Amino acid sequence: MSLFKRLPKQLFFLLIVKPVVYLLLGLNIYNKQRLPSHGPAILAANHNSHLDTLVLMALYPLGQLHRVRPVAAADYFLRNRFTTWLSLNLIGIIPLDRQGQVDKEQVFEQCQQALADGQILLLFPEGSRGEAEELQPLRKGIYHLARSHAGTQVVPIAMHGLGRALPKGGSMIVPFNADVAIGEALSAEQECAPFMEQLQASLEGLLAACITRRDARWED
Repeated sequence: MSLFKRLPKQLFFLLIVKPVVYLLLGLNIYNKQRLPSHGPAILAANHNSHLDTLVLMALYPLGQLHRVRPVAAADYFLRNRFTTWLSLNLIGIIPLDRQGQVDKEQVFEQCQQALADGQILLLFPEGSRGEAEELQPLRKGIYHLARSHAGTQVVPIAMHGLGRALPKGGSMIVPFNADVAIGEALSAEQECAPFMEQLQASLEGLLAACITRRDARWED
């Protein structure tokens, strides 16, 4: 992607997204050095809020944003002309049709191509937003995607607080401090069951650590 094409995305994150994320939410980030700077890689995060995608992308320097491709719900991000233009051109999503109108193999192929191009996919293995700060069972699609391209690392990320900052069904951001904890990269070069158990345990541990840190701050 040329610098000219990257510029609108960089300006969008510089002037709008990053100020909201870092100033309004007061984001606390743990182990940021574990974020992959290039792919093939998959960021596997819990999902409680429509803020999740923008917060995770805001963790990256402007010069690396073109490498990050969220796999996001088409029924939300492509719901009208404005959000469609913004989502495809400034966020760069790979749209996932949850209504069953588009062949999932097409989405899978786009994700495979992104990994082959050395990009970083952003996935929510729970599949949809759950209750605030509660982890749902994970779906196995992330394993098969990671296995589809050799050398793909899967980085678990737990977010805490965003489900309260912009809860499910909400339309206004509440200035509620949020935490992001980044785990150690996992490899899918193993059987599905142990990989999924490892990913689930990692996300649960990271989320528990976020809650412990928040409780400690309140006590202080």
